[in-house]
Amino acid sequence: MFYCPTRIIFARNAVQKAKSHIASLGQRALIVTGKKSAKQSGALADVLAVLTESCVSYVLFERVTENPALDIVMEGKSAFWQNDCDFVIGIGGGSPIDAAKAISLAAANALNRDELYNISAFKSVYPILAIPLTAGTGTEATQYSVLSDPLTKKKAGFGSDLAFPVLAVLDPQYTITLPFKVTLHTALDALSHLLEGLYSNQRSPLVYPFIYKGIASIIKFLPIVLSQPENYPAREELMRDALYGGMVIAQGSTTLQHSIGYPLTSFYNIPHGLANAMVMEDIMELYYPAVQSELDDLFSYLQMSKEDFFAWLDSLPFERKIELSDDFIEKALPQITGSRNMALNPLPVSEKQIRTILANLKK
Repeated sequence: MFYCPTRIIFARNAVQKAKSHIASLGQRALIVTGKKSAKQSGALADVLAVLTESCVSYVLFERVTENPALDIVMEGKSAFWQNDCDFVIGIGGGSPIDAAKAISLAAANALNRDELYNISAFKSVYPILAIPLTAGTGTEATQYSVLSDPLTKKKAGFGSDLAFPVLAVLDPQYTITLPFKVTLHTALDALSHLLEGLYSNQRSPLVYPFIYKGIASIIKFLPIVLSQPENYPAREELMRDALYGGMVIAQGSTTLQHSIGYPLTSFYNIPHGLANAMVMEDIMELYYPAVQSELDDLFSYLQMSKEDFFAWLDSLPFERKIELSDDFIEKALPQITGSRNMALNPLPVSEKQIRTILANLKK
């Protein structure tokens, strides 16, 4: 089975090329974004030009921060209603686009704060346009939205087919202004999605070509982009890899690797992609007995061994250890074991095994 109802336009000057599709979405847009990246990348100016040319009015909602909070979604819902909007545009990394999805659903279904994870309450949705500015989450092609609750320090996602964007517009040029660490961490997030496409017990061979091509491309082009940030062809490859990752997890979702990453982000403010990468080796070793044939086939395609892959990963300049407290482990364990991703692990995972992985992160 493969399902991706999103129209995807991937090109230079993609917003202009998508003009007729954007104009067909509605008459008044709520543009959901953060404070800086949409402007710095040039994406916001391009979108506003197309909306103006198409006689589509808009309202800016620039309140989204990293790890969007439930309260921000509620503010966005109010802004959508108060301004009589009829579609949503999310511009940014995973956070603005995930917030845009949640705002659209909250507005369409009159959801309260405590109903944002209640997918049985999702009956309709306003059209969603996703314009990613990073090469990482792939959320432009998924049915998922990941939100944070600052009251409980819990980060969790929901999945609903209604949350698929109607339209995704991808222009690799927008990623050229990304800082070094954001480029690295988001690429590691895409790598995690691709690997978890092999791990998930809902894995589908239909997406294996995306997984193989995407991982091979990240291994080749991530070091190039890190040393040559304005290399457009390499940036284009990484953005395509992130899209592949999104399309992959839209079919099979994610596993323990993400379940562990969420509390690391909530409690320690570790960027999502970095949190995934910090446990990537341990997760692969844990899962290897259950997915040995899948990983062996992958490494045969890559013409490298598991140890070669670990050596490549170890060559990347990201943090592996943190000041992890025992108190954090006790608080995080219920979140990890209770997350929906745990049902998709390729083998049973014990609390003891999770403790071991977390303990390995200690400085």
